[in-house]
Amino acid sequence: MLSPRAERTLHAWRGVLHRRFVRGPVSGFAFEFVAFGIKQAWACLFGALMLALLLGSFLFWPPDAWLGRYDAITLGAVLIQIGMLAFRLESWAEARVILVFHAVSTVMEIFKVHVGSWIYPEVSDAVLQIAGVPLFSGFMYAAVGSYLVRVWRIFHFRFDRFPPLWLQALLAVAAYVNFFTHHYTLDMRWVLFAASALIYGPCIVWFRPDERHRPMPLLLGLLLVALFIWFAENIGTFARAWSYPGQELSWRPVHLAKLGSWYLLMLISFVLACAVRERDGR
Repeated sequence: MLSPRAERTLHAWRGVLHRRFVRGPVSGFAFEFVAFGIKQAWACLFGALMLALLLGSFLFWPPDAWLGRYDAITLGAVLIQIGMLAFRLESWAEARVILVFHAVSTVMEIFKVHVGSWIYPEVSDAVLQIAGVPLFSGFMYAAVGSYLVRVWRIFHFRFDRFPPLWLQALLAVAAYVNFFTHHYTLDMRWVLFAASALIYGPCIVWFRPDERHRPMPLLLGLLLVALFIWFAENIGTFARAWSYPGQELSWRPVHLAKLGSWYLLMLISFVLACAVRERDGR
């Protein structure tokens, strides 16, 4: 959330570039496409900084440093979050949503590590950890929450046939519970996928990449977000921030099945973002 003065300055620059480069439908489309990419990159700021932190520490952090790599990542993540608030890139209401997602995700992380779903190879050197889970892990989920609340605001989302919040909340709770119970009972993810298609399928999200709002099926938008999170997860595992079974000795791409898991986790964050927008008047 930029200051009014910064927003006016950016809008003025945008006007200058539009007058200089847009000469017809083709250049207009290209301008809008570039604007879309810039806005998406801006919305991804938290996640991009976290990935840079993971990769940078993997490539350059000294193995004999007095501060463990995971602790350095955690402290860096805290500074990123402070910077997002200090520079008004997130509101305090949005930060509360991200904090809730951070907390519920950390609980899930502790459970998943306990049952062997993945490991943190360097956690023995970390002081800032809980039950074998370094505290930076919650910030990776928080980056998803940050993206959702920021992209909503940056693209001025509007919706047609938006599902009731209580129905979305039931889906989110069921998805969260299934991450725990599927280890002991039936895995209900296919039921959850079908339910999400029924709930979000009729909904259209209108987003504004430049001057005009453009429509997209909300379900398609959610799937695309999950796909890009899966790409980011591959970067994280390449940087040895965490490892799945089969990645302990050498890196290999994360199995596509994880795409479904990220889709369900992303729904939880989306519903939390919806709750804030509902309260503040979407």
